[in-house]
Amino acid sequence: MLDKVMSLLTVFDVLVVDDNSPDGTAQMVKERMANESRINLLENGNKNGLGTAYIAGFKWCLERNYEYIFEMDCDFSHNPDDLIRLHDELQKLGNDMVVGSRYVGNVVNVVNWPMSRVLLSYFASAYVRFFTQMKLADATAGFVGYTNELLSSIDMSRIKFRGYAFQIEMKYTAHSLGKTIKEIPIIFTDRTAGESKMTGGIIREALFGVISLRFKRISTLK
Repeated sequence: MLDKVMSLLTVFDVLVVDDNSPDGTAQMVKERMANESRINLLENGNKNGLGTAYIAGFKWCLERNYEYIFEMDCDFSHNPDDLIRLHDELQKLGNDMVVGSRYVGNVVNVVNWPMSRVLLSYFASAYVRFFTQMKLADATAGFVGYTNELLSSIDMSRIKFRGYAFQIEMKYTAHSLGKTIKEIPIIFTDRTAGESKMTGGIIREALFGVISLRFKRISTLK
């Protein structure tokens, strides 16, 4: 992933957020950092959930005043070539958030997922639309670009979800702040190595958390 992103025609810096991973991720990144100034590492302590890692990464980027900030998976489920498309949507078209969507236009762009997983994800987004009134085809997407202005306007201490519901809460927060959210189609390819972090607790957080978002007052945001 680092090799691929470094090779893109549009120049991106990369931040790897490592939550005390036992697989040697941090050491590998440190070795690459010795020869590439655009690769960065944030060792974020013990595992406290996906949302905690992302928030730590966002704060790191804001402290260094990056104009555009992107989140993505590193198992090639998200095609790094699409970073350029997300970047251009933010830079040229004046959007506040751009979402790499698996379902925009009523087309399911997912490769190698079992049908049960596709249906769970697809109907989860429909569930989110019903309760939040957001017109997003893929509210649970994890391939997202933000402007500095958008992330700076969000009080991260008020983002409470730590599992996959974090993705929904960030989009709902942007929506509640009246920000412009753009979806563009991507092809999502299931990982060829590693294991899903989806658990029953994460699913319950998303299921009941979405309902609670309807009662989240805009005054709780910066």
